[in-house]
Amino acid sequence: MASGGFGFRAYTLFDTLLWIACLNVLWFVFTLLGGVVLGAGPSTVAAHVLVRDKVRGNATPLLGRFAKEYFTNFGKGNALGLPLLAVGVALALNWGYFSAGWDLGSQIASAGILLAALFVAGTLCYLFPMFARYELSLVQYFLMSSRFAMRHLAGTVILLFVTAAALFVCRSIPGLIPFFGVGAWLYVTGWLCDRFFTANDDAMAGMEAAGTAAGKPTPALAKEASLV
Repeated sequence: MASGGFGFRAYTLFDTLLWIACLNVLWFVFTLLGGVVLGAGPSTVAAHVLVRDKVRGNATPLLGRFAKEYFTNFGKGNALGLPLLAVGVALALNWGYFSAGWDLGSQIASAGILLAALFVAGTLCYLFPMFARYELSLVQYFLMSSRFAMRHLAGTVILLFVTAAALFVCRSIPGLIPFFGVGAWLYVTGWLCDRFFTANDDAMAGMEAAGTAAGKPTPALAKEASLV
């Protein structure tokens, strides 16, 4: 039984690694298909939809489902991704300018830019998994993901640590990028966000039940999004 259990766990591990590698390849292929700038957002949307299905045990054909979600959400994916890309470029340019200065004003500005970059990165970690899970307007995705990042700091710190670790590994071992670089980050952050959102939804359900018992209904926006 012990060896059977070990064999099953080993099979599950290698199956997941192969799945991540295939997801990684699809993300790169479809990102290039959109000319990189217009392909990254829809590819990330499609990837997180598949990650959500995977972590919930809903196996679907990777290529067909990825292509469907990519083309179906091409506009929305770019509406989510392009603003973040523009903000990221602006932050990088300003960081490069102010970090080169040694005066107090430049150092304060660079510190502020670093904090803003961490906030944007935290919002990014939640944004696409939130799109894969909830039905909201495009504006609400940005508002609710940034709000979630601020209110659930422990989860945000974990996601930022995972992101930093992924960047460090990819920088140290560039050969991993074509196989696991993006796919592993998408899978781990999607898996974590699914847990965070589920815990939050359970908490919201408890609050709604308590509020109903006390005659105090849950506010409309929080009830609609199942987020606090």
